[in-house]
Amino acid sequence: MTNLLLVFAALLLLAVLVSALIHRTILSTAALFLAGGFLLGEGVLDVLVLKPEDDIINTLAELALFAVLFTDGMHAGWREVRSAWRLPGRALAGGLPLTMLITAALAHYVVGLGWIESLLIGAVLSPTDPVFAAALIGNEKVPPRLRRLLNVESGINDGLALPFVIVFLAIAQGSDDLHIDELALELSLGIVIGVVIPLVALALERTRLFAVAPKFEPLNALAIGMLVLAVAQVSHGNLYLAAFAAGVTVATVGDHYKEQFEEFGELIAELFKLGALLVFGALLSPAFLGEVGWSGWVFAVLALVVARPVAIWVSFLRSKLTAREQAAVMWFGPKGFASVVYGLIVLESGIAAGDQIFHLVAATIALSVLAHSSTDVIVARGFENQREVPAWFDPDGDSPGKDDGSDDGEAAGKDRGEDAEPPPEKPESPEPSKSL
Repeated sequence: MTNLLLVFAALLLLAVLVSALIHRTILSTAALFLAGGFLLGEGVLDVLVLKPEDDIINTLAELALFAVLFTDGMHAGWREVRSAWRLPGRALAGGLPLTMLITAALAHYVVGLGWIESLLIGAVLSPTDPVFAAALIGNEKVPPRLRRLLNVESGINDGLALPFVIVFLAIAQGSDDLHIDELALELSLGIVIGVVIPLVALALERTRLFAVAPKFEPLNALAIGMLVLAVAQVSHGNLYLAAFAAGVTVATVGDHYKEQFEEFGELIAELFKLGALLVFGALLSPAFLGEVGWSGWVFAVLALVVARPVAIWVSFLRSKLTAREQAAVMWFGPKGFASVVYGLIVLESGIAAGDQIFHLVAATIALSVLAHSSTDVIVARGFENQREVPAWFDPDGDSPGKDDGSDDGEAAGKDRGEDAEPPPEKPESPEPSKSL
C-alpha cells in the first residue's frame, strides 16, 4: 500500500510537470500510468506486486467506476441529449450493439469462447473512453459535430453497456445462481436510488429552510453522489446504475450544480481512473501477457480494427459526415477505464472463463491505449489543415440541420437565415488526462 501511494504520487507529479508536452504530442497521461504500472510491476522492477484478488484493487476499481459513471451521467442530462442527439444517437443505438455483437462473434470464432461468454466480453469491450481522443475533443479546428459526437457517445455508453455486462455475467454464472427476480430487484433498486436521492436533495435545497452558499455549490453534487453510494451499498442496489442515474438526474434537474461540479468532479474521477490504470498496468506482467496466446492477440487486434470500424460504418450510412470525420469516428473507439473495471468484475465472479476473458480484455485495452493515445494528435492535426468552414456546412449540398448532428435541426431551423451559424457551443475541454 505504501509503495502504491508513493508511485502514484510520483507519477501524478510527473504528469503535471509534463502536461504541456503531453497536450502537444502523441503521449497521454493514461498511457504514462499504464506503462508506469507495467514497468514497476511484477516481472519487471517488482516495486508493485499486486494480484487481481487484492482488496485494494477491488476497492479502487469500485470507487473509480462509481465516480466515472456519476460524472458521465452528468453529460447525459436532458438538455445535453436533446441539443445533440442525432449523431450520438446513431453511435449509441446502432454502433454500440453492433460493436458488441461483432466483438462477440470474433471471441467465439477466433478464440473459441461459448456464445454467452462471447456476448459478455462483447459487452465489456463495447464502451469507449474519451481519454485517448482528448486531442480531438479539445481541438477547436476539429468540426464541432465530431467533437460533440465523440464526447457525448463516450460519456453515455459506459452506463448503457453496464446492464448487458450484468445480465450476461449472471447467465454465465449458471442457472443455479441466476435468480431473475433478485437481479431485476438489484438493477431497479439502483436506478430508484439514483433518481430519488438527487430529486429529494435538490427539492430540499429549493425550500426556504435551506440555502447553499456559492462556495459550497460544487460540494452539493459530491455530497449527493456520496449519499447515493452509501445507500446503494447498504440496500444492495446496483452501485453503478445508481451512480449513472444520479448523474443524469442532477444534470437534468439541477443543471446549475452540474456546471459548478463539472471541473471539480471530473478531476476527482480522473484521479480514481489514473489510480486504477496504475494498478491495472501492474497486473500486466510479462508472464500475464504471454498467457494471452496468439489467438488472444489476434482477437485483440481485430476487436480494434474490425469491430468498432464496421459497426460505425454501418450505423453512419447516409449520415452526411465527411469521409475524414467518419474515419475518425470509426477509429476512435478506444477501450478504456470502464472496460478495465468490467473485466475485473468478470474475473472476481468466479465463472469458468473469467480468467481467459480478463486476459483478452487486458490485451485489447493495452493495445488500445498504445494505438489510440498515440494517434489522436496526428488525426487532429489533419483537421487543422482543412479549409475552415462553418460547423453546419454540408459537403453534399443538403440543407443545414438535416441530420448533420450540429445543435440540431430545431436550433438551426428557427432563424433561417440559412447562412446563419448556429449558436457557438461551449468548447469541450479535453479530458484531464491531457490537461493535467
